[in-house]
Amino acid sequence: MGLKLEVFESQAETEALAPDRASAAEEERLAAYEQGYSAGWEDAANAANQDQTQIRGDLARSIQALGFTFHDARMHVLKALAPLIREMVNRLLPEVAHAALAPVVLETLMPLAKDLAEAPVELVLNPAARLPVETLLEHATGLPLRIVEEPTLGEGQVYLRLGETETRIDLDRATQELSTAVYNFFGLSEQDRRI
Repeated sequence: MGLKLEVFESQAETEALAPDRASAAEEERLAAYEQGYSAGWEDAANAANQDQTQIRGDLARSIQALGFTFHDARMHVLKALAPLIREMVNRLLPEVAHAALAPVVLETLMPLAKDLAEAPVELVLNPAARLPVETLLEHATGLPLRIVEEPTLGEGQVYLRLGETETRIDLDRATQELSTAVYNFFGLSEQDRRI
């Protein structure tokens, strides 16, 4: 027969320890669940961040491609328009400026005429501009004018003198500045294209 040992535990103590073992096992199971849940959450967050990073990168590349496409199209249009606009500036602008000289002179003279009594206004202009200016000024009756021809002035330049006061009208300079602005605009555009 075998050896029998005496049991010192009581039935009540054994039953009291059993719930502690069950609650410890339950706590271990909950801790493992929480750890797995946290790991899954982190994996999902990392995957979402990677997706967002990829979407941002794709979007940035698409926008950059559109920017290059727009820039290329703009440069192509400007390159095609440059000869037309330069030709317009070279041919039409001087004619338009000379046609506008007489109305500008009249527009400048009218306020001066209101301020003067009987003192004549002296108009200093290029001989080539005399006829268009005189033709327009015929409509300004009662305006005491004295026209002085000055061949050193450009065809678009006129000086209006009233006593000590002098006003300068310089459509030649305005035309040149406008032409320069147009040429500079297209010059810059061509430099942009080279970059």
